[in-house]
Amino acid sequence: MEAIQFTIAHDDGINAHNWEEADIVLAGVSRTSKTPTSIYLANRGYKTANIPIVPESPPPESLYTLKNPMVVGLITNPDRLIQVRRNRLLSLNQAPDTDYVDAERVKSEVAFARRMFSDNDWPVIDVTRRSIEESAAAIITLFNERANI
Repeated sequence: MEAIQFTIAHDDGINAHNWEEADIVLAGVSRTSKTPTSIYLANRGYKTANIPIVPESPPPESLYTLKNPMVVGLITNPDRLIQVRRNRLLSLNQAPDTDYVDAERVKSEVAFARRMFSDNDWPVIDVTRRSIEESAAAIITLFNERANI
């Protein structure tokens, strides 16, 4: 129950001041399944925070200095991401042609996130063709490998 409460309180970049208490911090651009993956991990007992990576709004500096939690980058294929984002906009009855789904903009966003993950030597999970459960299993494997080092 503690993991679920922690995860809900640390969704979408909230409460960055105590991310150090997390087991796992997921980072990724919008619509890379950060929240559902976090909730799944919480149900498995992992205190999980997540943060959106938005080039125009850098994450707090504390993200780069975390010692305890394992930070994992979530990435996806830009073309698939555009499809997912378009569907999201349509489901919200919003205009389907915005910067949020602009091909060059999305490619740039994904490239920015990849660079950030690489520059910080964070493990990366490609969620393009993975279910939430498959992504979470890969993250748990990384977490367990890190614990055994």
